[in-house]
Amino acid sequence: MAFSPLRFSVRRRLPELVAPSSPTPRELKRLSDIDDQEGLRFQIPVIQFYRHDPAMAGRNPAAVVRDALARALVFYYPFAGRLREGPCKKLLVDCTGEGVLFIEAEADVKLEDFGDALQPPFPCLEELLFDVEGSSAVLNAPLLLIQVTLLSCGGFIFALRLNHTMSDAAGLVQLMTAVGELARGLPSPSVLPVWSRELLEANPTPAPSFPHREYEQVPDTEGTIIPLDDMAHRSFFFGPREISTLRSRLPQQLRRSSSIFDILTACLWRSRTVALEPSDPNENFRIICIVNTRGRFNPPLPSGFYGNAFAFPVAVATAGELCSRPLAYAVELVKRAKSQVSGDYLRSVADYMVKNGRPHFTVVRTYLVSDVTRAGFGDVDFGWGKAAYGGPAKGGVGAIPGVASFFVPFVNSSGEKGIVVPVCLPPPAMRRFAVEIQNLLTAQHGVDDQAADGDNNKMPFLLSHI
Repeated sequence: MAFSPLRFSVRRRLPELVAPSSPTPRELKRLSDIDDQEGLRFQIPVIQFYRHDPAMAGRNPAAVVRDALARALVFYYPFAGRLREGPCKKLLVDCTGEGVLFIEAEADVKLEDFGDALQPPFPCLEELLFDVEGSSAVLNAPLLLIQVTLLSCGGFIFALRLNHTMSDAAGLVQLMTAVGELARGLPSPSVLPVWSRELLEANPTPAPSFPHREYEQVPDTEGTIIPLDDMAHRSFFFGPREISTLRSRLPQQLRRSSSIFDILTACLWRSRTVALEPSDPNENFRIICIVNTRGRFNPPLPSGFYGNAFAFPVAVATAGELCSRPLAYAVELVKRAKSQVSGDYLRSVADYMVKNGRPHFTVVRTYLVSDVTRAGFGDVDFGWGKAAYGGPAKGGVGAIPGVASFFVPFVNSSGEKGIVVPVCLPPPAMRRFAVEIQNLLTAQHGVDDQAADGDNNKMPFLLSHI
């Protein structure tokens, strides 16, 4: 289904700062050595679409969210502060209580105009999440920007931009859930926030205990995807049939032991590498998997911890190996990379950060995937029910398009549940990528009893493009 060139006008009120509704501590709080690595020093956009609810008639969603946000910031007061940088690039939150940026807006468009298939990339995103001048800096700027846009149908769009050094997906959803609970009348959040960033600080004498190839300094070549005016954006849908077909291409033992994440990540990595047509088969290509470590500590990180607590484990293969060998080869590499992640691994990352100047993860010939299907974005309820769509507003990491994709939960127009994956590539590579994915989904190699039937030849995996 072609992505609609939907255009509409948005009328915004002047941005305002929403401060905590009651006094909060004035103090300096250190971010962890996981939080303040170079690869997290950017703003990440999230967007939520909400339908009209007759039971909420007469209530202004923007006013409801603004009031609940002010009360939530009493508990999450560091978000109302500003980041400062100390010696050795150490980041600290100056808890000034200044507040977060908030914009109320109206748009002459209905939710239904966006179509049945709500998925990135979204039209007019820059109007739904307006970049207020001076607000996008990492240091000395608001840590959150929120825009609530009222739609002509009575629904609304909640868009948010987060300074990623403050929280990961789990931490952000915890904050958004707290705002939703207060908006629905709860006196306090059901999960109280816990700072505890010292748990992820480096040792006094940093000594990484794992190799960290995800931070290797790699000479740049044509393998880096750089910002271009002419980039193709497409979303690909993988439902039970598609996943089953991919699984059927693996040996029996690997079929049973591999998760959907393992299979889908390997499929995307291999197909993307083929699509980029690397000139040197001996060049290394990388896949970085975002792995949440909250449950991998002993004891676990405390409930309510909302800092960054994920690792960037990497798998590396030459272009020749990746493109010529079966899908199983890439799956095994992905599984091996994930398996090394533990609480000790993340503490090793903290040591590596301090010892090596907080480097950025490798982006040369790298593809990064993050699974947010269970993050809970779509469950956030401000009083109008769960979101029709909730999750990342676009792919990419910071200013680097093409490097990252998110796995987002999705229900297609037939009511089938699955995963939608936004992908960004130069147009010629995107065409080759789509063909490679289609080839993997239509070939019938060793299909087992769990695999799809002959209908795979007509799978509607491609949802949209722009």
